[in-house]
Amino acid sequence: METIFTKIIEGAIPSVKLHEDALCIAILDINPVHKGHTLVISRTPYPTISECPSETLAHLMHVAKEADAKLRSTLGCQGTNIVINNGKASGQEVPHLHIHIIPRYDDDQQKFGFIKHPYADGEIAQYGKKLEF
Repeated sequence: METIFTKIIEGAIPSVKLHEDALCIAILDINPVHKGHTLVISRTPYPTISECPSETLAHLMHVAKEADAKLRSTLGCQGTNIVINNGKASGQEVPHLHIHIIPRYDDDQQKFGFIKHPYADGEIAQYGKKLEF
């Protein structure tokens, strides 16, 4: 499957690479929430985490952790959002597994959140039973 990320990995589209290894690359997002917004991208174009081998996913998270540390130490951000949009309904625009590491600042005025829908009386236990694994 060809995606914009496979083209970046192949060098057909330029990028600013921060890290590169056998399983992934890390690049700066060209449309960042804040400067330094990093993407960790699997070299193999797994559409979602369901298709990604556990060992590869663990490696991607390890690289995301390293990127997080670098953003905090270099940019002085007070926090980060580490996000995987997993499937189109979640907002995933490119069907190729990638992790966003977004620098955040105490005064950045960015909103990140969801509309919450509380459970009705007794409903949480029903969902708990259905979702055990």
